[in-house]
Amino acid sequence: MSKRVVVIGAGPGGLMAAGQASGRGNDVILLEKNDGIGKKILLTGKGRCNITNTTDVEGLIQNTPGNGSFLYSVFYTFSNQDLIGFLEGLGLKTKEERGGRVFPVSDRAGDVNSAFLRFLKNTDTKLKLNSPAKEIETKDGRVQAVVLKDGRRFLCESVIIATGGLSYPGTGSTGDGYSMARALGHTIVKPRPSLVPLITEESWPTQLSGLSLKNVSISVKNKIGKELYKDFGEMLFTHFGVSGPIILSSGRHMLEHNYKGIKLLIDLKPALSMEKLDERIRRDFEKYSRKQFRNSLNDILPKKMIAPIINLSGIDPNKPVNQINKDERWAFVKTLKNLTLTIKDSRPIREAIVTAGGVCTDEINPSTMESKLIKGLYFAGEVIDVDAYTGGFNLTIAFSTGYCAGTNC
Repeated sequence: MSKRVVVIGAGPGGLMAAGQASGRGNDVILLEKNDGIGKKILLTGKGRCNITNTTDVEGLIQNTPGNGSFLYSVFYTFSNQDLIGFLEGLGLKTKEERGGRVFPVSDRAGDVNSAFLRFLKNTDTKLKLNSPAKEIETKDGRVQAVVLKDGRRFLCESVIIATGGLSYPGTGSTGDGYSMARALGHTIVKPRPSLVPLITEESWPTQLSGLSLKNVSISVKNKIGKELYKDFGEMLFTHFGVSGPIILSSGRHMLEHNYKGIKLLIDLKPALSMEKLDERIRRDFEKYSRKQFRNSLNDILPKKMIAPIINLSGIDPNKPVNQINKDERWAFVKTLKNLTLTIKDSRPIREAIVTAGGVCTDEINPSTMESKLIKGLYFAGEVIDVDAYTGGFNLTIAFSTGYCAGTNC
């Protein structure tokens, strides 16, 4: 039997939920506070939109450190492969890149939004832009209506909250869903920044601002030296500290420590052991034996890094290479293999790629995304207390939870 369904938020979760609900014969209204859909979709993957990842379901769970196990039923109901097939059915061709990342063949995030606009049109979803929701009315523990900030009121049997978190507020993610859910009795796990650039105590990264390093490894350790996380890939130095893919993912493991007092160890030459690196440096020193130390490192380091690394090694930059002794050379090796930074904070949540925290998963049916507290209330996407690493995993969560909410509302 046809029902009136109101979906709040036209991001990835809301777009999927609205189209699926409408495609099943329901009268669906999709409310969006912005003047266009999918504002956050346009930002992902540096404007290319990293739609999903080709790993298996276990891989999706393992790459979701924030309550990943809650998503088993969701991913088995609508998997990453289902998502790829769904989008290609809408005319959006995709391609797989490094690490299983999936992008549109066109490399244009706007094409993902265009595919969803076709989906909404095909399913006769009523999209209402510039329509921010204010509250959800209930009666006898059941959804009754959605009231907009301009006073409009839509009677309905089901509501899907897909308003995002608090990251990138310019896209419309300003915590509206948390307020509406809290008002209906839901517990909101404190929203915190995840996948966020990090601020260091040390100032020398400022000298390297804009420098990107590929194929480096990192290790994250707490105050007592316990390793919390390790990774390999690309990172970036900034005017405040560090960023880049492996840094963003590492930050997720600093959440419980409030991003304070964590040691970040960078191995600039992970393919070489200490001994092999020492051999390599000895060969360079023989090659440049008549030069000063500061002029002998162009083969092993980016030019921008030479001065800061020399300073950290403690070796006189003007010392002739042929006068550097074994202990000094070994100290230089250790500097390259254990470049250490102290994390003192993260950048604000508005700069995070994703929000950790949100509507407590204990209060949501993991198969249907329906609230356990209010009949007819559903959730999709980042508003839920789930979060994953970079690589297409967070969008997968949004699309898959949106699918489940839309097909069960």
